Amino acid sequence: MSHNDPDLETAEPDTSRTRWIKRIVIGGVAAVVLVFGGIFIYANFINDSPDELDEADLANALVTDTTADTPPVSDTGVSDTTNPSTPTESAPTSDTTLVAEVPSDEVPEPGFDGDWVPTDASEFGYRVEEVLAGVNATAVGRSNEISGLLTIDATTATALDVEVQIESITSDDSLRDGQFRGRIMNAEEFPTAAFTLTEPIDFGSIPTGDDQITATATGDLTLKGVTNSVTFDVTAQTTGQRIGVLGSIPVLFTDYGIDNPSFGAVRTEDDGLVEFVLVFEPA
Repeated sequence: MSHNDPDLETAEPDTSRTRWIKRIVIGGVAAVVLVFGGIFIYANFINDSPDELDEADLANALVTDTTADTPPVSDTGVSDTTNPSTPTESAPTSDTTLVAEVPSDEVPEPGFDGDWVPTDASEFGYRVEEVLAGVNATAVGRSNEISGLLTIDATTATALDVEVQIESITSDDSLRDGQFRGRIMNAEEFPTAAFTLTEPIDFGSIPTGDDQITATATGDLTLKGVTNSVTFDVTAQTTGQRIGVLGSIPVLFTDYGIDNPSFGAVRTEDDGLVEFVLVFEPA
């Protein structure tokens, strides 16, 4: 057979071209698998979104240590300002116990009347469902840098104002946080989110021990400079030294002038939740 046979001259290039095509296809498939595999791993294992705030979080927040040094409230609802480092006189020892007699009409009733301010055991933030290239995930951002005032009269919350700095709300993803503070919430122009109670909340009684009481709250929620009236359930609990309030508010983004947060391969729902556990101490 002649070495100049044209069939032999074209066989090697065809074989080489086929090999390169196979390599390209295999490489493309591998890249897709890696991308989707990475997204799946992130959404299900790396994405460390906390569960929705609930009654257990409320109970735990009430016993969380904070940096605030607040005098404890006694069973009578009065702050105990006794300095533990100041020596006190020893009680006289005798076979008879001395009991101070206080007229019954002068004994203060247990209560929480007055003003209360948030502690850094509080949490306020958002929860939004995401889809990353077809894989479901949950975006959660929270802050404990909350200012405000709660006013109590007997068993009724007569006033409640809370405010959080948008810049202080963070998630487990710095890229998401950048989008949230910039394009989504425009924190430079609208630096705060706020809630103001517009109708008193009558809890009916003061919860004791591990008891929790649920009531309905109505107020104004302000996001990105837009205010809407909202009504939602709240749950309250107290340790005596602190008052805790749990709640969540459904939010439709367009109601607050917020564009759908979807970006690139990340798609989100048109709504989300504002959720909070607020822990208050005497002002």
